[in-house]
Amino acid sequence: MKNSLRATSIAVLLLAAGSAFAANDASPEPDYTLTFNVGAVSDYRVRGIAQTSYQPAVQAGADFTHKSGVYLGTFVSNVKWVKEFNLATKGSYELDLYGGFRDAIDSTLSYDVGVITYQYPGNNSGAAGTPGAGLFANASTTEVYGSLTYKMFTLKYNRSVSNFLGNLDSKGSQYFDLSAAIDLGNGMTLTPHVGRQLIPHQALPASYSDIALTFAKDFGNGFVATAAAMDTDAKRSFYTDSNGRFLGRGTVVLGVKYTF
Repeated sequence: MKNSLRATSIAVLLLAAGSAFAANDASPEPDYTLTFNVGAVSDYRVRGIAQTSYQPAVQAGADFTHKSGVYLGTFVSNVKWVKEFNLATKGSYELDLYGGFRDAIDSTLSYDVGVITYQYPGNNSGAAGTPGAGLFANASTTEVYGSLTYKMFTLKYNRSVSNFLGNLDSKGSQYFDLSAAIDLGNGMTLTPHVGRQLIPHQALPASYSDIALTFAKDFGNGFVATAAAMDTDAKRSFYTDSNGRFLGRGTVVLGVKYTF
């Protein structure tokens, strides 16, 4: 019995020591993370509307996240719509700047609030001397947003605090976004989405709905590939550019992204 108790005591001490070493070996949570990404898509779409006239886009970004929940980020992409839809003579790329705060309420519910500005540096949308003079405002746009995520479902709301993408008298435009991230295993995710864009005070019907179904495969080491089928009920009378292209037609978009 004495030997048995001694053996048991030694085992307990070894387990305790092992736990202590494991605790010491565990890396502490970093105060912040900083990541960068580069990628490309076959057709850059925003809320279902073509941004590059059905042409590919090269994109990049950076994200800073603090352990408190505060985050900042940026995104850049080439675009064509500022010139071909808003009839500007300058404005060939998009630069997004965003920041906010996200946190978990419990193990199944989290929230995210923030502000994002979509900048089109040097754009002269609506300026004197352009074909769209007086018909459009400056293309750059700022929105505030908030979202709730419950398990795999996310509901997000955006509201513009400036004119929306150069549409005159469109401050207060709203976008409702409902999506679900379905984990298929082996690094694969399926994300159905439905959205509703509301743009007030336009002479032609500008509000519309969009749907999408995105398949993503994470290959590890930062590489992700996506394929997204999408469509809208946008009206041709509003969403046809100066070259006669309807920017809201259905399509499949392929993409690759590397995060490091």
